[in-house]
Amino acid sequence: MTAYWCSRALLPSGIASDVLVTVVDGRFASVEAGVPAGDAVRLLGLVLPGLANCHSHAFHRALRGRTQTERGTFWTWREQMYSVASRLTPDSYYHLARAVYGEMLLSGITAVGEFHYLHHAPGGRRYDDPNAMGEALIAAARDVGLRIALLDTCYVAGGIDQPLNEVQQRFSDGDAARWAARMLDLRGADDVVIGAAAHSVRGVPQDQLGTVTDALPNAPLHIHLSEQVAENAACLEAYGRTPSQVLDEVGFLGGRTSAVHATHLTPVDVGLLGGSGTYSCFCPTTERDLADGIGPSVALRDAGSPLTLGSDSHAVIDLFEEMRAVELDERLASQQRGHWSAPELLAAGTVVGHRSLGFDDAGRIEAGARADLVAVRLDSVRTAGTGASVETAVFAASAADVVDVVVSGNHLVASGEHLKLDVAAELAASIGAVTAE
Repeated sequence: MTAYWCSRALLPSGIASDVLVTVVDGRFASVEAGVPAGDAVRLLGLVLPGLANCHSHAFHRALRGRTQTERGTFWTWREQMYSVASRLTPDSYYHLARAVYGEMLLSGITAVGEFHYLHHAPGGRRYDDPNAMGEALIAAARDVGLRIALLDTCYVAGGIDQPLNEVQQRFSDGDAARWAARMLDLRGADDVVIGAAAHSVRGVPQDQLGTVTDALPNAPLHIHLSEQVAENAACLEAYGRTPSQVLDEVGFLGGRTSAVHATHLTPVDVGLLGGSGTYSCFCPTTERDLADGIGPSVALRDAGSPLTLGSDSHAVIDLFEEMRAVELDERLASQQRGHWSAPELLAAGTVVGHRSLGFDDAGRIEAGARADLVAVRLDSVRTAGTGASVETAVFAASAADVVDVVVSGNHLVASGEHLKLDVAAELAASIGAVTAE
């Protein structure tokens, strides 16, 4: 048994002081407020549940600081992304992902949903282990201490009725049936969820989406949805329906499905996502970086679609920034304040996010839940004088204010440093290895 004492902790009932938690086999055995610290490990500041990053492309982290030198759109940015994708091997991807997941852990993220479509060698040639790239991601997450939902992604076409380009051949198994046959060899564990994903209606033809839906009927199911106006236009031209309508017709939407971005939606689309209970995974720091647009977060929430959050391209890895950006973007779009409360946004980044990744027992500090704790400083230049409140965490704090992280009872980050990895050094080395000319 391990014990942690939190000067203040956010419990399901609210913020409590002098909270002693005990951990057995990676789960909270007891949670008591108003208890002396004794010999327990002390966590100061405001202690939150672990954060869930529900949409990640780990290799995109290599683009940070390299795609800001010119004008352009999502489509011009994509060409730079393809350049990095063309160079990765299982070994280099392992080292890059380990460093990126280390950065996530330092920011308080305890579980990641990795939207994984970089499956094969250049030209589409299979590695001796057809899942070598996915296994590299799982190994990287385990080495860092993160839980991972590996969302193995079907990618068949270069666009609706378009062939794959040279780099995209690495992403494709040829068709959805062969994708499923390969993906089903992956095995989950207590710290690993294997989920399914379709890249988009651009990347998977309508008549193959059902294969993706059925491949893992009880697992998380994710898809990029209506990120770009051009995607909607192509879908309307090909199918006479919006991407959301196409997904609805093939049974893709539902309570285990996450629609990532969900930016350019019609009122009918909003109703389909909300009525089916489909999660809407917003990635505001990426959506603003790529000039994607502002999604209808309030309309989706009001229709019944739960909000989750992701850092996607990792232009920024800071779930607190993702949280507040949902509200702040809505203010810009509506010229009004107060659409999302801090508790709602924190729930999106914790318990709701974990649920969407298949970790239903994480994201809350209570007996029986996975023992994840994130301590946020209340005395930094960002948080000093703000008080111990959820509003401070969501609207004032940043990833730089995370000082301690506990995952499944294991104290992995202390005083803002990973106890096993030099994350900055590993980022520099692994990114340099895949970007050097």
